[in-house]
Amino acid sequence: MKADIVTIFPDFFCGPLDHGITRRACEMGLAKIEVHDLRQFTRDRHRTVDDRPFGGGEGMVLKPEPIFECLEPMQLARREERIAGTAKQSVILLSPQGQRFNQATAAELAALDRMVLLCGRYEGVHERVADFLADREISIGDYVLSGGELGAAVIIEAVVRLLPGAVGNEASTRQESFTAHTAGGSTNGPDSTCASGGLLDYPHYTRPAEFRGIPVPQVLLHGNHEEIRRWRREQALTKTLRNRPDLLEGVSLSEEDRRILERVKRSSSLSS
Repeated sequence: MKADIVTIFPDFFCGPLDHGITRRACEMGLAKIEVHDLRQFTRDRHRTVDDRPFGGGEGMVLKPEPIFECLEPMQLARREERIAGTAKQSVILLSPQGQRFNQATAAELAALDRMVLLCGRYEGVHERVADFLADREISIGDYVLSGGELGAAVIIEAVVRLLPGAVGNEASTRQESFTAHTAGGSTNGPDSTCASGGLLDYPHYTRPAEFRGIPVPQVLLHGNHEEIRRWRREQALTKTLRNRPDLLEGVSLSEEDRRILERVKRSSSLSS
């Protein structure tokens, strides 16, 4: 996987790219990440990357010329081929107006050979960049940041950790929150492992078995894998219902899951 980041603040990425899984994946040759300073592709003495928008308005907008001139030497596939999926590449504009980034998008990007992340700044980016250069716009959430650098770092982290070999135990990436599986959360892993199935993760406990008078749930200590799996599934469903009920709309639920949710809902209504 080759990832190119286009930004006016290249030093921003010295931290995020130099630690953890991202650094290890680069050292192992699984990923190559290159940061491009957009100001290097300007032609005036002031290295100007922005301008006032036609029609007036507050703030400045990133100009198209430096962005186009930065990408042209990359010899990317044509935009039509990238959109059609015939080329395993993508040029992504980080924008509050983009589609919301999620785990499914991360998995889709992890299957590419190359992705280019364009970090917007100021009031936005010249629209011809979105219409004729980028093949998709992505937002990491429904809020506004000063630029796309944080979003690019988030996408890099989420995508690189899905590359085969990047994480020591690859099964762990298939069992995390937001990762879709079959109804009931079944996996090919250990019997006691409850995959996310698109839900939030179940609670995790380590030694000591009792900490400051708070014991670990007994079900986790008895070694009955089927009971542990059922407990973890129930906890994941309960946490999802409490914190992110919207996720339940896109999850494949078994009859057992539905009974658990009904029980949790009744219990919550009685205690409220």
